[in-house]
Amino acid sequence: MKTMFVGGARSGKSRLAQAAAEDHDGALYYLATAEAHDDEMTDRIARHRDDRDARWRTVECPVALPEAIDECGDGVVLIDCLTLWLSNVMLGEHDVTARSAALLAAMRRRVAPLYVVTNEVGLGIVPVHPLGRQFRDAAGRLNQQVADAMSANYFVVAGMVLPLQRFPVER
Repeated sequence: MKTMFVGGARSGKSRLAQAAAEDHDGALYYLATAEAHDDEMTDRIARHRDDRDARWRTVECPVALPEAIDECGDGVVLIDCLTLWLSNVMLGEHDVTARSAALLAAMRRRVAPLYVVTNEVGLGIVPVHPLGRQFRDAAGRLNQQVADAMSANYFVVAGMVLPLQRFPVER
């Protein structure tokens, strides 16, 4: 089972993904992509850690997410979050196409349950700054590619989920 939860900020997607992962027995791996560059983010990360019980093993992987996925063995994996990972890749001036391909390959190799949390960034206004537009476009492409690799996708709004389905289009 591979599931993606996509939604806006504070939509409840992380909470729902964590609850879904915790329904499984065995090892739980929380692949954290956030980095604490300021006090507010340090507090936010601490709150997320406090929400997880002792079953969880946290793996910090701001850029090395594909490699971290491969190292989790048979455990349940929760990635939180894909858009933070993408921003780390872009700001670190890594090759977005190559890193995204590596990520998708790692996700496809995964046999044990995988849960992915990501932000929907295309519902707002067009960013005024070129980097903002590049990020929005890259996030949109990555979300589509990841959604295609998942067995289930949910859009989260106000803590409620809306199942997403593929549109039957001939390619």
